[in-house]
Amino acid sequence: MPMKLGQVVGHANSALMLAFVALLVLIPDAYRVVALAGLCLSTVIVVIARGDQYARLDRDDAWFCAALMLYGAVWLLDVWRSGHWPIIERAGNRTLPIWPLLAVPLLIGLRCYPPNPRMLWWGACLGASGAGLIALYERLVLGAERASNGINAIPFGNLSLLLGSLALMAVLWSLRYRSARHVSWMVVAILATALGLLGSVLSGTRGGWVAIPFMMLLVYRAARDVLPRRVLRLGAGGLAALMLVTVMLPHSGVGERVGQVTSDAHRYWQQGNAGNSLGMRLELWRAGAIMVAEKPLFGYGERHMESALRALAEEGRVYDRVIIHVQLHNEIIDTAARRGLLGVLSLILLYAVPLWLFWNKLRRSRHAPDLQILAAAGMMVPVAFFDFGLTQSMLRDLRGLSGYLGLCVVCWAALRAREEAPGVARSGSCGLHPGANIEDDGDRFFVQRSRSRS
Repeated sequence: MPMKLGQVVGHANSALMLAFVALLVLIPDAYRVVALAGLCLSTVIVVIARGDQYARLDRDDAWFCAALMLYGAVWLLDVWRSGHWPIIERAGNRTLPIWPLLAVPLLIGLRCYPPNPRMLWWGACLGASGAGLIALYERLVLGAERASNGINAIPFGNLSLLLGSLALMAVLWSLRYRSARHVSWMVVAILATALGLLGSVLSGTRGGWVAIPFMMLLVYRAARDVLPRRVLRLGAGGLAALMLVTVMLPHSGVGERVGQVTSDAHRYWQQGNAGNSLGMRLELWRAGAIMVAEKPLFGYGERHMESALRALAEEGRVYDRVIIHVQLHNEIIDTAARRGLLGVLSLILLYAVPLWLFWNKLRRSRHAPDLQILAAAGMMVPVAFFDFGLTQSMLRDLRGLSGYLGLCVVCWAALRAREEAPGVARSGSCGLHPGANIEDDGDRFFVQRSRSRS
């Protein structure tokens, strides 16, 4: 029996979800190619979708789209008034402000023809495993100081950590089923988790490690209704031991990086020496605070922020070497210096709206563990990127911004697809018990899914 058009589009959306998550840090230009393919497919969906597909969109989707559009609009307004597109390190001028606006039709397309939620877990496991293997190859075979896969080591390490944490959520997802096939899948997910964390460690990205406790709290919250308390404690202990062993590996470089932080802090605070990684960041933040105080409402703009930073260095008000950087290494400070308090408001909403939407789904799905796992995975993305943004402007990085937008959108689409599938609890009503064996893959998922609407 031939598949209907809706099933074909749903399978295409699933393939794009898998490709984006899996290839985000593995292939340098994959984020661009997959996003372009998704945008083209979304354009087709807008044309072919009927009223019953659009009926799936609700107020929560509207809030999500509004946050994306506000952030993009404020950034574009700043580009218009300053006449300058963002300059990205090693990449030159880029049209990043348009990307949040392009994420809106992607979200609509995924909601109208929902993907298979399991593709999120496959993508996270493939991406985390690939990142860890690449990191091992670069450190052990090539002898690189920091694993990076040819991109900036900081976003590589941060995204590896996030993908590894999502793979850990895939472990919980597999525990809901009782079959040999899902035991094998659980082993794959555990291995992917370890490799994702290893990729972060071998990248030497210290700032991203701040996010680990918060993401593990989300894992614990999602696991409460999936695992018995005794098993949960055992799993938490095993994960802590795994992380400790990884950190203590001779080639991890963690001890050296931690010692460097201590040395840098001493030289900056006691000797006034800003010529190190920590001191440079502190000087950049101080420069940003000065600029925000001078132009708090709208900031200096994309074109003039670097000029203002250079002027501060020439006047001796900050360390003169800060001019080698094109960002202030803190998402909020950098945004405030460029786009003022209005830009900061749009940034906070970009974090807070998805976080609030995922939290509502987590809170209202007490008897549906699979929904809780997907909601907690969605919460991981804004929580992680907020923490990453404390020491790096991740949303001014090509993979950072695409990763945040893409992962937020696909996690939301996967959650809503599972929420609307037959037999799954909605908003706190009674739902599946942890051992329920309701599959959500292949044609069966799409046939069942096409018969139900929110």
